[in-house]
Amino acid sequence: AMAEPESGLSLTIARVVQRLQGSSLHSQLERQARVSLHKPEIKLESLKEDIKDFLKTSGWEKKLQNAVYSELNVFPSLCHPAAPPEHIKEPLAYMRKAQGSWEKRILKSLNSMCTELSIPLAQKRPASEQKELLNKWNEMGTDEPDLSLFRPVYAPKDFLEVLMNLRNPNYENGEQPSFRNHLGLIQVPLKVKDISELKEDFSELGLNIGQLGIDDSAQVPPEFFENEHVRVGQKVLAEQDSAAAQQYVRQGCPTALRADLWALILNISNQPEDILYYEQLKSNVIQHNLLVDSLIYKDVKLTASNDDYYFVFEDYLYQVLLCFSRDTSVLEHFTYSSATPPKSYIQGKLGMEEYAVFYPPNGVIPFHGFSMYVAPLCFLYHEPSKLYQIFREMYVRFFFRLHSISSHPSGIVSLCLLFETLLQTHLPQLFYHLREIGAQPLRISFKWMVRAFSGYLATDQLLLLWDRILGYNSLEILAVLAAAVFAFRAVNLMEVTSLAAAEAVLADLSTLKVMPLLQIFLFATVT
Repeated sequence: AMAEPESGLSLTIARVVQRLQGSSLHSQLERQARVSLHKPEIKLESLKEDIKDFLKTSGWEKKLQNAVYSELNVFPSLCHPAAPPEHIKEPLAYMRKAQGSWEKRILKSLNSMCTELSIPLAQKRPASEQKELLNKWNEMGTDEPDLSLFRPVYAPKDFLEVLMNLRNPNYENGEQPSFRNHLGLIQVPLKVKDISELKEDFSELGLNIGQLGIDDSAQVPPEFFENEHVRVGQKVLAEQDSAAAQQYVRQGCPTALRADLWALILNISNQPEDILYYEQLKSNVIQHNLLVDSLIYKDVKLTASNDDYYFVFEDYLYQVLLCFSRDTSVLEHFTYSSATPPKSYIQGKLGMEEYAVFYPPNGVIPFHGFSMYVAPLCFLYHEPSKLYQIFREMYVRFFFRLHSISSHPSGIVSLCLLFETLLQTHLPQLFYHLREIGAQPLRISFKWMVRAFSGYLATDQLLLLWDRILGYNSLEILAVLAAAVFAFRAVNLMEVTSLAAAEAVLADLSTLKVMPLLQIFLFATVT
């Protein structure tokens, strides 16, 4: 039951206005309007129009447009005005329930680690330790604390087991019409796109359209396309229009412009107040020690520190992730996420709501591989507060969907189902072969998708992939790429006879070229 389009629009406007009212942009606009009153070109008789013109010519109107565009990109498409808040989080009750019980498991794991190691969830650091941490803030990686007793709270494969057990209770014993023939590991009936819908959605990736990341397109000599594309990109940046930037990056970002284009799409401008906010988070890290700090530390040591591309950024990763765990503004994204931030109670006050605090303060418990969401961004941003804001925005727009249970088209459950459906439909022989030998394809591709391929692809290729995530405001391309990788290695995979052998064929993706793979799979597959 959709609201009438008109009332839907006015609801959207009301919500955006409400969201922007408390923002720093709102106070800046007010300040600008007041300043403009003293300008000679502003006349009392045409005050309203003159101020509007002033805001337009001085670039403030653009800033407002980008802020509105950003809100529309982040918030879910409109629910009915009477819809309860949990429907905005996740419309399907059984998904909400599954997410709830998964959260209980994570908390249990965290709490038992606390008890085992007799370490509190949070404690104030003694002054000497605060001083020491402040002094080595830029080289935390040189520290080698003993973390042997800490273990990741969960890894992607634990999460996959949970997703494999998801069922829609309305369909007892698999009597789902039209879904009966789905032979993958995911057994919930969600609607996913077929290849013709994907072709339409990703039309800018078509074979006859210039792409960055394609070396030998027959249509256009690549250097001609690149020079022209760079020129257009510079123009888009000069215009400072988020929507135009988002459309532009669908064909890929020139390396020199990528950092600025992504920041424009995400509406991140690194104002003095943002830098100040980052400094406050940092001082919070210095003052208090959280149990999750050790989990973050261990995760970086287990993943990025061993990565040929990313080990050099180890110190950046600690800074960003430690500050992220303290950032209460991240809690806002739980209004449109199926997840709920975990609560912890002050000692001796269990169950008394007035003594409850969110733990960690941002509500996000990191899992094995979490730091790989940040690592690729270190190539683009070298100023910590800017790097931090870009990551936070990428997280609340995209990455949170990769580790929560929901029916959203960009959520991990839909991505798994899309991946399996594409394989079963377009590579049935391969799909059945792998299934027969106990090498269900999703067992291999799941970790790629959960990490958005970070740590699996070469960095230049990963950035071309993430260009398209931003350009289409969707994670569906991850499932398409995962299927394309299987298609590309199909001949070798048809010969394997075990899961281990299949994993070996797909162990190294670092030589793959993302754009040709996506193009061939989407536009050259015989359907």
